[in-house]
Amino acid sequence: MPDWVLTRRREIGARIRAARLDAQLSQVQLGERIGRDHRTIHRWEYGMRVPNLDDLLLLADALGLTVSELVR
Repeated sequence: MPDWVLTRRREIGARIRAARLDAQLSQVQLGERIGRDHRTIHRWEYGMRVPNLDDLLLLADALGLTVSELVR
């Protein structure tokens, strides 16, 4: 995997985390809103995994953002 992909993955995770904190949600609360485990939220936020398109749509809706705001 090229380094730039890992960097972008971490950047997207940081945006998810920042948006979650702005919405004053815990990882557990966000997970409950989108039907995912809090460990999954953690993995996304720290760039260990990347959400698929369906998950990005759910995240954006739960956080009051657009998908493009999460992945810009």
